[in-house]
This record gives sequence, structure tokens and C-alpha cells, in this order.
Amino acid sequence: MTQDDRNSSSIAKLLAIDEDVDHCELLRTYLEPEHLRLECSHRGEEGLERVLSQDFDLVILEVILPGINGFEVLRRLRTQSSIPVLMLTARGDEVDRIVGLEIGADDYLPKPFNPRELLARIHAILRRSRYEADEYVSRRYPGVLLVGDVRLDSGTRTVYLGDSPVELTAVEFDLLELMLRSAGRVLSREVLTAKVLDRELSPLDRSIDNHVSQLRKKLGARCEGFERIKTIRGVGYLYSNTSTDVLS
Repeated sequence: MTQDDRNSSSIAKLLAIDEDVDHCELLRTYLEPEHLRLECSHRGEEGLERVLSQDFDLVILEVILPGINGFEVLRRLRTQSSIPVLMLTARGDEVDRIVGLEIGADDYLPKPFNPRELLARIHAILRRSRYEADEYVSRRYPGVLLVGDVRLDSGTRTVYLGDSPVELTAVEFDLLELMLRSAGRVLSREVLTAKVLDRELSPLDRSIDNHVSQLRKKLGARCEGFERIKTIRGVGYLYSNTSTDVLS
């Protein structure tokens, strides 16, 4: 797996089901700078088939569609999938909004819309859906830590970046586990050296820095737009707590 492939694993994949080609292109200009990759379908039946046969993180659904409308797409989708759905539609009446939410939409935003509000709602939905998925994994598989795109199983001592296994040395694994359990908090070089290498940090000891450097190379420098492992100058390191919490 190349470094570019690893970095792309943090990009959410969205499907817009909307017959308006120009509107889909406009959405793409809003979403792609935010690490959101957008694909489009312009008919209800086609969009439904793609959602059920491919791997998407979220659906942006218009009500007004040729063939079956967006409400019917959502009804059929909810019999087979719990994928998050944001209804983004010219039909912004309160009744339509209530109907959409009642039949399973996660959110409903009328057109015209503020691009910043759209992005905020999409990110909120993705955070919720990832958190719920990670909670399920954590309950079913005790000892699993999930932070962003990294999954660490302390029982089997395995690490996955997205769906791809990552080969770590014993020290690298222990270092990553400590960082994931402390995600969002600064860990000093003294603490890392003591807990991972089981010794005191001496003035010229750069071992822990070298292990951090190797982790960065194997995991990639960034996750979901965040710097993965931040250097806190004069103190130590911080593993960024991105959209997912540490679960144990």
C-alpha cells in the first residue's frame, strides 16, 4: 500500500443523488477541499443501486428525481442499509422535512443553502456515524482502540490503518497503544521513555524520537486533515484526537 493510498483512507466518500448536473458540480467544489470525495447519480433507481452495491460514507439526497423520488429512495434504502442520509432539496416545506426525518433521514437541509452550514452538517453526521460504529466494535471486541483511521487490538497485537494491516515492531506497537489511549493529551518524552522503553530519559537519548519518526512513516503524517502525531516543542508528543474517540 502506497503512502498516498494510506492518506486517502481518511477521505470520506459521498454519493449525491440529484438530477441537476450543475448542482452536483457545485457541491463537488464545496466538498473536495474538505477531504470529502463526491460521486453523483442523477436518477433515483441508479442511485439506490449504487448505494447498496458500493461503499459510501454518506448519501446526499434530493427529493425531486426522475423515476422514483427521493422519499421512495429513502424508504427502500432503509429496509437494507443504515448509511447516513442528508436530504438536500428544493422541497423545503416543513411537512416534507418531517416526512424525510420520519422515514429515516439523518438531517434535512433546504435549497438554497449556506455552504458552511452544509459542511458543518455533513461533518456532524459523519462524526456521529463513526462514533456509533466504533462503539459497536468496542462492545463486540473488548481491547480494541479506535482513533481516526487507526484500529489497534491489544489482545492480538495487530494494527490496521483503514482496512490495511500495519507491521510494527514490539516497541512501536507499545508506543502507539500508549499514544492512542492518551489521544488528545500531551505525553512527555520522559513518560514515553519510561513506559515504552522501561528506562529513564538521559540527556542525549533520542530513541523515543526515532520510534515516533518510524510510526509517522508507517501511519502517514496526517489523518482527516489533522497532523497525526504532533511534536510539542520542548515537551513531547501528542496524538491528535480526530473525529473519533479512543474506545477501550
